[in-house]
Amino acid sequence: MDWLFFFEISLAGLGTGGLYALTGLAFVLIYKATRVINLAIGELLMLGAYLFFGFAAGLALPHWMAILLTLLLAAVVGGGVERLFIRPMLGESPISVFMLTIGLGSILIGVVELIWGPNPQRLPEFLPTTPLFLGEAYLSSKIAAAFTAAAVMVVAFVLVFRFWRGGVALRATASDQAAAYSMGINVPQVFSLAWVVACVIAAAAGMLVGAIGGIAPTMGVFGLSVLVVVIVGGLDSVFGALVAGLLIGLLEALAGAYLGGEYKLLATFSLLVVVLMLRPYGLFGTHEIERL
Repeated sequence: MDWLFFFEISLAGLGTGGLYALTGLAFVLIYKATRVINLAIGELLMLGAYLFFGFAAGLALPHWMAILLTLLLAAVVGGGVERLFIRPMLGESPISVFMLTIGLGSILIGVVELIWGPNPQRLPEFLPTTPLFLGEAYLSSKIAAAFTAAAVMVVAFVLVFRFWRGGVALRATASDQAAAYSMGINVPQVFSLAWVVACVIAAAAGMLVGAIGGIAPTMGVFGLSVLVVVIVGGLDSVFGALVAGLLIGLLEALAGAYLGGEYKLLATFSLLVVVLMLRPYGLFGTHEIERL
């Protein structure tokens, strides 16, 4: 066995897994706070990538400014979506809200194609491109930088929502909405906060994913793998999303390298089936989760 090749593939898989974990965090955040299964997470990721493209390539703004503006606009989009589409649906059947997010994803694809066209594009280079070696093993510097950025954002999220008052309110709402109301927590405001933060995280992930593989209106399919990640890890488990993201990124990389690219999804969904048969609520999810 070529251990050097195995090590290189594993590093690349963990790098991709870091992006799965980051996007899965956005998915879990919305579910924990609002109990909404947001299937538009991939399209929100795509929107973030295109917003950066518009600012950096279309308006020729400095990369740091384009990143800040992208995250700011993503926050506005998240708050707007929650206020205009999600909040009026509270109390409706879960399948209705579920289908609403599917429709939202289709709308975002249409908006992107109307503004930027259906053809793939390349983002301006804002990640390092210098070859990176760990010993004799080669690792794409873009993947390494994206993984590092994703890890920093995950740690920052965990710390902020562990100690910040808004994070405490979010955890209280996620645990028991009625109890949160009785303690004076503004639950609708927490819902809005969850969508704002989740959309910012998704936009950040979109810029990183786009920097590695380019952007296209179809890149929202990335959200399909993220959905598998959060189901395997547990829909309401932040830790589960992080672990499952790394696991599935590694599994896809190894399956693609040793079996062929067409087996990546087969390996991923085989793992999903096995996990659902053994633990229907995911590796780290709670038993109370209801599946559609």
